[in-house]
Amino acid sequence: MRTVEALRAVLRLAEQAGYEVRHEWLDGAGGGACEVKGRKLLVLDLALGPQEQLQIVLDALHRDPEVNRHELRRFAGLGTRREVA
Repeated sequence: MRTVEALRAVLRLAEQAGYEVRHEWLDGAGGGACEVKGRKLLVLDLALGPQEQLQIVLDALHRDPEVNRHELRRFAGLGTRREVA
């Protein structure tokens, strides 16, 4: 699976898990997931490339206990910092 295709797929998974996904210009600062007033928010920095954005989404989904681990296994090995368990 190519990086951009994987990014699209994990973004769909994030939305299915209840995340509001926002794309913002953060000058390379990154992004990440948080909860604001009970709503899950995932912010991605448009200054980052698809590989870095993919890793941010995978990290966020990996930490979320409500995300289906079976779905995440499809993306094992695509991230740069950690593989999905």
